[in-house]
Amino acid sequence: MPQPTRVTRTFDLPHRYAAGHRGIDLAAEPASTVTAVADGTVRFVGRVVDRPVLSIQHSDGLISTYEPVTSDLRRGQQVTAGQPIGKVATHPVHQPDGGLHLGARIGDDYLDPLTLLDRPPRAVLLPLHD
Repeated sequence: MPQPTRVTRTFDLPHRYAAGHRGIDLAAEPASTVTAVADGTVRFVGRVVDRPVLSIQHSDGLISTYEPVTSDLRRGQQVTAGQPIGKVATHPVHQPDGGLHLGARIGDDYLDPLTLLDRPPRAVLLPLHD
């Protein structure tokens, strides 16, 4: 996943059980290289429904997921941040425009994966006076 990467759909989960988008979509060409967001251990490589999926367990309890991604990695392999872990699948593509879906969760709680990427934090305006 070359940097910078354009976000095509943001994280949107009003609450745990609501319909929403439990990850972010990133612009990526089919067959482009995908890299690990952090060090970890490959937890799953395989198909979920009709898409190839890869997930990585990180030492802080976080699980990152990447789809559709084809990979030669195997469960239990160690990966390092920035290491190539696979390629964006050429078929099926994610949504009509293709790209990469990146998910993140700890336990049953989904997190905004933008917090995992090496990006400047989003500015938050605070009141001038209390």
